[in-house]
Amino acid sequence: MAGTEIEVAVPPSGVGCVECDDLDGWWVHLRRCAACGHIGCCDSSLGRHATAHFRATGHPIMQSFEPGEDWFWDYRTQQLIDGPELAPPDCRPTDAAVPGPSGRVPADWRAQLAARDAREATG
Repeated sequence: MAGTEIEVAVPPSGVGCVECDDLDGWWVHLRRCAACGHIGCCDSSLGRHATAHFRATGHPIMQSFEPGEDWFWDYRTQQLIDGPELAPPDCRPTDAAVPGPSGRVPADWRAQLAARDAREATG
């Protein structure tokens, strides 16, 4: 990997999705940019902020920020890839709610995701 795609010494930006936190939103799972440490929510989340971060910055490699997961994703190839150990912490707090964060997840979160997916399917 080129030096700007994976920076092993850069810590994560926090323990939750930056944009969701700014909007008092919620997420399903979290992803970490391997270049700058930005934490964004996955594509199963309403905001899809990890993918938005890739589109805005061109940083192509994300790593799961979920406990017990160490896989990397390359947006350019749309494939899983191997990657090095990144600066700690390597995941969200293990006691954090999923979806999360606790207190901000609406009771109808599954229905909201299904409605979004239905809207996208009918284009």
